[in-house]
Amino acid sequence: MNMQFNFYNDVINGARKEMVDAGYKELTTPEEVDEVLGKEGSALVYINSVCGCAGGIARPSAAYMANYEKKPDHFLTVFAGQDKEATERARTYFKGYAPSSPSFALVKDGEIKAMIERHEIEGHEPVEVVQKLEKYFDEYL
Repeated sequence: MNMQFNFYNDVINGARKEMVDAGYKELTTPEEVDEVLGKEGSALVYINSVCGCAGGIARPSAAYMANYEKKPDHFLTVFAGQDKEATERARTYFKGYAPSSPSFALVKDGEIKAMIERHEIEGHEPVEVVQKLEKYFDEYL
């Protein structure tokens, strides 16, 4: 059992590191979420997860977007199931959308502009997710 716990922690830590290495700021408390999303400016929020579609589709798509020509002011990530309070607070900014992970939210001046939910990630190719994100960046940034 201890070996399973260590493996799970390694998976979580690897998923966190992947996003930080891609240039995303990890938000772990509700206060950190409000500090950024509650102010003027734009942010792409990636709701991280340990599922297969997060690792194989969403995180690579998120990493790619950090290099896109148009960029939000902030690239942020919260970890669903791990940093529960931060994730819950972030979701209060995603009005009209049910909790979904992994997912992406484009927030501008504290208001949700676009969302890519799990059903738009799972079973799709990373390039399809990137194309949606590029469209939203071009439209709202």
